[in-house]
Amino acid sequence: MNDDPDELSRLRESWLYRGQRRPDFATPPGPGQESVWDYPRPPVLQPDTRRVTIHLGDICVADTTGAMRLLETAGAPCFYLPPGDVQPDCLQPAGGKSLCEWKGQARYFDVLAGNAFVPGAAWSYPGAREPFEAIAGWFAFYPADLNCRVAGERVRPQPGGFYGGWVTRDVVGPFKGESGTLGW
Repeated sequence: MNDDPDELSRLRESWLYRGQRRPDFATPPGPGQESVWDYPRPPVLQPDTRRVTIHLGDICVADTTGAMRLLETAGAPCFYLPPGDVQPDCLQPAGGKSLCEWKGQARYFDVLAGNAFVPGAAWSYPGAREPFEAIAGWFAFYPADLNCRVAGERVRPQPGGFYGGWVTRDVVGPFKGESGTLGW
């Protein structure tokens, strides 16, 4: 995908679900749960004061009570952490980049801690577009190969390997990235 405004507009208009109605196949949320099908599109940012920690092996890569959750229809929440709460010596710029039609150009980072190394496990939007400029320079992490926790609960990665959402017991899907979800 390129940064062409017409292409971005076409992509945005092609979305079938935008959080206004929950589809019949969505799992109904129980008490204390949220349905990812109630999240809006375009996405929104929401402050989250629960303790978020990220470890690689025994080393703490990040620890914050000042995260922002990005909520988007069909996706598990993605947590963005302020750079001051991330150990800078645990991140190394990595190759590759991607373009989000909402936030802009992402840059990727390898996560290093002691002898452990996870390539491309973190990303950031250094020049995040409006209205997401609040997370410009903040870091998000793929939880597949890291120990990511929210309020002590170890998160599971959003299915599919591409999306960086964090699945916890307080969100229900199905989630974008599962088999058969390409058209969502």
